[in-house]
Amino acid sequence: MALRFRQLQAFHAIYETGTVTGAAQVLGISQPGTSNLIAQLERETRFKLFERVRGRLIPTPEAGVLYQEVDTVVRGLDHVGQAITDLQNKQGGQLQVASQHALSFGFMPRLIARFAEDRPDMSISFQSQYSPKVQEWVVAGLFEIGVCETPLLYDALDVHPFSLEMEVAMRADNPLAQHPVLTPELLAGEPFIAMGPDHMSHRRTREAFHSAGVPWSVRVHSHLFKNILSFVKEGMGVALLDPLLLKYDEVGGFVTCPFAPKITMDMMVITSRDRPMSALGQSFLELLLEEIAHQETVG
Repeated sequence: MALRFRQLQAFHAIYETGTVTGAAQVLGISQPGTSNLIAQLERETRFKLFERVRGRLIPTPEAGVLYQEVDTVVRGLDHVGQAITDLQNKQGGQLQVASQHALSFGFMPRLIARFAEDRPDMSISFQSQYSPKVQEWVVAGLFEIGVCETPLLYDALDVHPFSLEMEVAMRADNPLAQHPVLTPELLAGEPFIAMGPDHMSHRRTREAFHSAGVPWSVRVHSHLFKNILSFVKEGMGVALLDPLLLKYDEVGGFVTCPFAPKITMDMMVITSRDRPMSALGQSFLELLLEEIAHQETVG
């Protein structure tokens, strides 16, 4: 099988943008050229990669498996290209940070912006992804610093653990907002929006309600805390959420309340054990750990 890297780039771009037009813009080539690369790849692999549905290209199950393998390779070459550009432009260095989704919507961008204030020549590479992927990227050397949820999946990582106490989020017009602390007993039968059954927050909330001997009614499952908060704002129910997501939400439309028994999110800042950190990365790591310690104290 004579796969070419440009074919994999085209596949990766279409998978992420959902259209040939979007992929062509990312790659800087024509739409027919992009379509031709995908056609070549489908001939080489002997299976269909995308189905067209209402103007968008939907990946097949085979494409989903291939994407998991291609993603790290394509992003790795992008980082090489960025490094060459930085050297050509004589920029002062690149900050490379990856974070799980919840902290990437407010907390991390604000902290990075603060760090960048007196570093005008610094370039920044920041990506958000699910926690296992963040760990994979740091192990592969694509990012120097990662922020993710436990458990740790790789021995090649140094870990700085921390925990965040989750809070109940609800619409302000919910009568439960009058209570200083919410318990399973007070929330019995109240519709919840929750992460999937495999997530630590789901398991721990279910155990809290089970121990109290009261029913836990999950109305909506989602895979992102940001989506869960959106459902809360729409009045679909209440949710236990990461306090940093709640603190840095700019739109509002909800109130929060402590929950007892305490339920925490176990998280960690990770770096590679096998690669020395840049001076820039080390400086940001110190700021990040300091800010997290402050958030834990405030919480």
